[in-house]
Order: sequence, then structure tokens, then C-alpha cells
Amino acid sequence: MDNIVFPRPLRRGDRIAIVSPASKIDASVVEGALPVLKEQGWIPEVYPHALGVSGTYSGTVEDRLADLTDALSDSGIRAIMCSRGGYGAVHLLDRISSELLQADPKWIIGFSDISALHALMSRNGIVSIHSSMCRHLGAYGVNDEDSQSLFGILRGEMPSYCVNAHPWNKAGSAVGQVLGGNLAVLSALIGTPYDIIGREGSILFIEDIAEPIYKVERILYQMRLSGVFNRINGLVIGQFTEYRPDANYSDMLTMIHDMTSDLNMPVAYDFPIGHVDHNLPLIESAVAELSVTPESACLRYLG
Repeated sequence: MDNIVFPRPLRRGDRIAIVSPASKIDASVVEGALPVLKEQGWIPEVYPHALGVSGTYSGTVEDRLADLTDALSDSGIRAIMCSRGGYGAVHLLDRISSELLQADPKWIIGFSDISALHALMSRNGIVSIHSSMCRHLGAYGVNDEDSQSLFGILRGEMPSYCVNAHPWNKAGSAVGQVLGGNLAVLSALIGTPYDIIGREGSILFIEDIAEPIYKVERILYQMRLSGVFNRINGLVIGQFTEYRPDANYSDMLTMIHDMTSDLNMPVAYDFPIGHVDHNLPLIESAVAELSVTPESACLRYLG
């Protein structure tokens, strides 16, 4: 994608909308994040249905859509932080117009089920931020390194990350759009207009939570058989958490290694991305270089 757009960096006094486009959330979690954002000089605003309840969701589809479209339409809102993931963001994808998104691009922040919104933004040529949300901000405070990285991105900085090498890493370097997120969410979008999982020349990152090993293997087979691994330039394996061993594999990474060991591209295992306390914020759809050596795996965003 040649003409990817970055929302403008945040300045002191800018407003950040807090919305809940998917599952309901405990009000105390949102309230805990507010002082952290205020400490940065920004003004967080909790939208009307962000703390609501409608079944497992924060509101009806119409409620959640109204909050998100109102935030997108407000020229004073410069970033939109999703309070949490869960399930439900997919309900909104075909109800938000390209014209609305592109008229005044804003930062969308979140991960897990919010991967669906990142796919929406990428389809419209706008970068977004795959990162932790309200719970992390409230629990770890203003001095947390990952939160500081998020704040830096919002202010216009391009991050660079290096982690220790994993024994199964495949050495090499590649440049491409960084795309990915929750594997189950993104695999459900394959074949739709929001399919980003195998975009030509991209660096794909994946993570998931509470998915059985065989289900993740099934998705990886779908990716292999549909040519995803032939189209991407690099692969970053994030954190797969809260699963149980089965009779075939004692752990998820061993299965993933079996599925990817023959790939002819740089592959970085065990990257700190996902449903873990140390969850590096990534700029979705921006171009970066993935460099994997015997000593480290580095992801460096290019200006």
C-alpha cells in the first residue's frame, strides 16, 4: 500500500475518546486509565455507551456504532482508545464508511478483538496502534515501558524493538507493512474485504488466547494452503496463552514450529505481543524492517 496515512501526532490538550466497541467492561478499569492519560496532558472522554451492558456487549450494535462514529466525526478527538476487546467489533465493520475514516484520520488503539478494527483501518489506508488498553494503563501506571512506547507513538515517534533470540528463530531480514493481531479474529476475516492476513510483502504478526492447539493448527493450515506464507516477507510469532496441552503437542510453540520450520523468510518466535503484561505496541500498516540474527530479533519502524 503506497499511500498509507498517519493520523497527526497528539499535542497537549488533545482529547481521547474511550469507547467499548465489543464486550462490556467494569467501570473501575476505565476509571483507572483516566489519570494516566491526563498525566500526558491529554483529555480522556468516556463515551455514553462505553460502560454500558447489553448481554455480553457494552451496548447494542447501534449503541456501539454511535459511540465510534461520533468519536470519528468529532474534529477535536484525536485518538480513540478501545476500553477492551472480548467479542463484537466485527459487528461494526461494514457500517463505518470509508469517507468517515478518511476525512479526518484518528488513532485507533487496542488489541485482541480490536484486531478487526485494525483490519478496517488498514483497508482504508490508515495506520493504527495494536497495544494494550485501559486495564494495562490503570494497573501499571504512567512509568510502564510499554505505556511509554504507546505515548511516544501517539506523539509521532517511530519505535524500534529488539528481543533476545529464540532457538527456533529463522535468521534473515525483511521489509514490509506490519500487519496482524489476534489470529482467530483475523482468520475469520479471510475472504472478506477486511482480509489483511496475507497481504503481499507484509510482515505478519500473530497472537491468541484460549484457543486449543488443534484450532490454531487448523488456521495455520488454511494459511499455508491458501498461499499466505508465499506472499508475506516475514513472520513474528507473539504470545499464545491460556491453552491446554493435548495428546499431540505439549505446547503451542512446538506445533507452530512444525508448521513454519520450512519457511524461507525471517521468523521471530516468542515476541512480547499479545495477552501478556509485556505487550509491545505496534503500528499496524506502517512499514518496518524485521531483522533476525543468532543474537536477537529486532523490529524497527522506518520513517
